[in-house]
Amino acid sequence: MDSLSNQITLIIIASVFFIIVAIGIILLILVYQKKQLQYLNDKSLMRMNFDKELFKTQLEIQEQTLKNISQEIHDNIGQGLSLAKLNINTMDSNGVAVLQDKINASKHLITKAIQDLRDLSKSLNTDYVTDLGLVRSVEYELEMIQKSESYTVNFEVKGEPYRLDKQKELIIFRIVQEVLHNIIRHAHATSIAILFNFEPKRLALKISDNGIGFNTGQLDSKNYDGFGLGLRNMYNRAKIIDADFKLTSTLEEGTAVSVILELNKTKS
Repeated sequence: MDSLSNQITLIIIASVFFIIVAIGIILLILVYQKKQLQYLNDKSLMRMNFDKELFKTQLEIQEQTLKNISQEIHDNIGQGLSLAKLNINTMDSNGVAVLQDKINASKHLITKAIQDLRDLSKSLNTDYVTDLGLVRSVEYELEMIQKSESYTVNFEVKGEPYRLDKQKELIIFRIVQEVLHNIIRHAHATSIAILFNFEPKRLALKISDNGIGFNTGQLDSKNYDGFGLGLRNMYNRAKIIDADFKLTSTLEEGTAVSVILELNKTKS
């Protein structure tokens, strides 16, 4: 009996030992898997932050380039056209009707070119956009489009407007410019509408048109891969300021783009 009892005791002890070892191995596997998952998450986060900083740097370089182009337009091309207009104004037509008509037509064209260049210079200049503010800058863009007499435009502001920081305003403005550029180039629209909705903790922007629309069946709303560079740039710009970007489109009805920015501070 003592021998049998000892054997049973040894079996129990061995079983407990193996159970403890098994539990230990399982715990080690779980800890390893947790660390591996944490490593992959950290690696993914580092990659996302790197991509975000890289795109941010690219935008800063782009903005500086646009600023330089704006200055070049203002200082050289604009002044050259202004001088040409001055020369035409001082020409003596000697009463020749045909010459006078040509001079008047040239003056009109040069005046329009000067104004268009000034508008373009303002639109490209980062400092001008910052000084003017987001709402007025967007309204100014619509005013330039309306001058073409090709579109009916509607600009609406709900709530009490407030200023964002410089980077956020500039990025949202560039998104608006890209959307308007796409409408003009591709939408075949006759009307454009922009709505700002200023809430205490959220800014919502919507840009819509009544154009031909397009098929969004292949659109990946997670990263907008597979579509044009302009659309991906809009999405990436919004991501930099942690804003939600969404595009919807219906064939023969039009397209709408919305940008929603959640605010962590009260109105200023």
